Amino acid sequence: MEFRAQTRFVRVSPQKARLVLDLIKGKRVEEALNTLAFTKKRIAPKIEKLVRSAVENANYLSGEKNLDVDLDSLYVKHAVANDGPRMKRIRPAPMGRAYRYVRRIAHIEIALAERGKNGAANLATVVGEEKAAAPARAKKKRAVAKKKSVGKKAIARK
Repeated sequence: MEFRAQTRFVRVSPQKARLVLDLIKGKRVEEALNTLAFTKKRIAPKIEKLVRSAVENANYLSGEKNLDVDLDSLYVKHAVANDGPRMKRIRPAPMGRAYRYVRRIAHIEIALAERGKNGAANLATVVGEEKAAAPARAKKKRAVAKKKSVGKKAIARK
């Protein structure tokens, strides 16, 4: 099960937020909080607060819905920084002109999930997916080979 937290309208560029989010993706919550505590980016404390909020959401839901959630086995499954609305601003320029610039805003979402007992994430796998894809490629190759051979015969007749 996923436990989510999001913050919206954060005054930071989404690109800068993604730099910090990439540091914690796939890590256990303890490691992620430790990484965020020692990251020197301005957005790191806000992301740390968001991760703590997601952990509290997991704790609350485990008590509320009687779920058996081990908070020590949670990891950061999904961490995204999306674009928010942009604030257009104007800076005075020489000779009465004006330069426009954009102040970016981010919406940040974090999802935590519980790892399985063997340490792997609980991922769904589709059985037989590789077998179905292989014959389709083989059919394409045969069709292309037929077209090439027909073209060579036509050239040989001329």
